[in-house]
Amino acid sequence: MRFDEFGHLYNSPLETGIRAVIILEHLRPVKADLAEMILFDHVVVHTGDHGGPRSLHTALPDRKGELLVRRRLIEESLRLMQQCHLVAEAHDEYGISYHATDEAAAYIELLETPYSEHLKRCSAWIRDEVRQYTKAGFGERLRDQIGDWAEAFGVADRSAR
Repeated sequence: MRFDEFGHLYNSPLETGIRAVIILEHLRPVKADLAEMILFDHVVVHTGDHGGPRSLHTALPDRKGELLVRRRLIEESLRLMQQCHLVAEAHDEYGISYHATDEAAAYIELLETPYSEHLKRCSAWIRDEVRQYTKAGFGERLRDQIGDWAEAFGVADRSAR
């Protein structure tokens, strides 16, 4: 990312990366693959659509379509957060998944803006849903509401594991 790109924060790799770090820290020790991170990023900004806290972002028509354009942004944001040592990759027989590093918790504690605090509440809601339903169950519930996202991204949905 070039310095002059930092001026565009909304839906930038930086903003999306911070969301990813907060989501992954709340999910700890659960890891998430790319398809799950795309879904979780969409859900964390639209929690109100899914029975969670008030959404972070304004409800726009056709927001389900956001899922189709998120893949590249999420990939860039995860790489950026890896460079900041806040996210790490794990490789196993299922492929690549992501998790928050030990440094992530301390970083998240420093975020105290109203937006950051609300983002933490929305991420905690996702964590609670994953704990209650498992990733597969939560994914199924979301699939019923927004359709099958994995095919649209061209990535394998491993939430059924």
